[in-house]
Amino acid sequence: MLQPDRETRVEWTRAVTDFVETFTGGLETAPASSPGTALLPPPPREEPGELADLLARFGHAASQAVETAGPRYLAYFPAGGLYSSVLAEFLAQATNRYTGVASTAPALVALEHSVIRWMCAEFDLPDGSGGIFTTGASLATLSAVHTARQDRLGAHDPKGTIYVTEHTHHCVAKAARITGFPAERIRVVPTDTSLRMDVDQAAALIAEDRTDGLRPFLIIGTAGATSTGIVDPLDAVASLAEREGLWFHVDAAYGGAFQLTERGRATLHGVDRADSIAWDPHKSLFLPYGTGVLLVREETKLKAAHVADGDYLQDLDHGTGLPDYADLGPELTREFRGLRVWLPLHLHGVAAFREALDEKLDLAGHLRAELAGIDGVEVLPSGLTVVIFRSADSERLLKTVNGSGRFFLSSTRLGGEFTLRICVLSHRTHREHVTEVVELVRRSTARPAR
Repeated sequence: MLQPDRETRVEWTRAVTDFVETFTGGLETAPASSPGTALLPPPPREEPGELADLLARFGHAASQAVETAGPRYLAYFPAGGLYSSVLAEFLAQATNRYTGVASTAPALVALEHSVIRWMCAEFDLPDGSGGIFTTGASLATLSAVHTARQDRLGAHDPKGTIYVTEHTHHCVAKAARITGFPAERIRVVPTDTSLRMDVDQAAALIAEDRTDGLRPFLIIGTAGATSTGIVDPLDAVASLAEREGLWFHVDAAYGGAFQLTERGRATLHGVDRADSIAWDPHKSLFLPYGTGVLLVREETKLKAAHVADGDYLQDLDHGTGLPDYADLGPELTREFRGLRVWLPLHLHGVAAFREALDEKLDLAGHLRAELAGIDGVEVLPSGLTVVIFRSADSERLLKTVNGSGRFFLSSTRLGGEFTLRICVLSHRTHREHVTEVVELVRRSTARPAR
């Protein structure tokens, strides 16, 4: 029976809710990492199973992982998953509305569109701007590269060139490859001593490529590099793009939400001049994985690059005055992603997000200062809430910290050297957690007495 009665639905919902409450309540003391053995479970049986047994199996499997929802996950970019967004997803999946074409659920599309409009306003984008929620910045970047190509090159031109730095996220190279550009069409611009794009060097490369018969069309500015959190000089990059007629895309997958804060706005100065912005609310807006957004300066260009039609769609009304999201991205069928953003923003209020982001900036600053005071630790330049540092034996230090089970950190390479990396971003991470990780690093780097 695929449609359970009300009594069964209530029983199932209570069981799942109890599971979630137990899980959430245990996050403060849960190990930061508990890798297990991946054993393939048996295939589904013909007869019905018991929910309690299935929840137990799921819980066991979920426990054998890096605890990305916990306060001591300081690697990569946390996605804590606000409880309010969990409720929103439950509602969205239960109602199961189709929002690829506005006329099939106009009020829900209007709800989702209102959040997009609010985001455009926060980034100071002009009238005519718009966007679409995606599964993440990788898909948003793919759509941005495709749109830039269509707008600046017309038909595909293998001589089109793209400008990045060594710190640009690899999803750009992936998007370029998918859209038909070979690796040699991606030009890596040198960075300055602050690890930011050297705009003069970018200008020289563009001039050189034009002389060689290539067609520069896209330049990427990073608003929060994955390794370092560093933000490129976005305003200067925007001016270069304007002079050269290039599409200016900003990868704000990590740093985008800091536009909600005064310090973030100052750091991201110039982002309002972007032609497109990729942003992951599942990073710095504390939402669940699978929540990305692409914002564009001119929504008509995004639509021109993606719109398609078929005879089987002839009964749908396209005159609602709302965007048909199927025309703004590669997906015809898509989840109703807007509710997981709309509900938390309205339920908690935007000020709560601004305050949380300011707290994370404060914690990162405190962490840099405390680490710098540890003998044998070198703190390197970083930005926003990413903190990078080295010790005499960085690899051993990482193994020691992660092996404790209390915290999970990550590493990167800068200048070819192994470098430790901490990102303070989970909404569950607070001052006491930062203090604890500093003490763990201090103990782990201390030389044993002779």
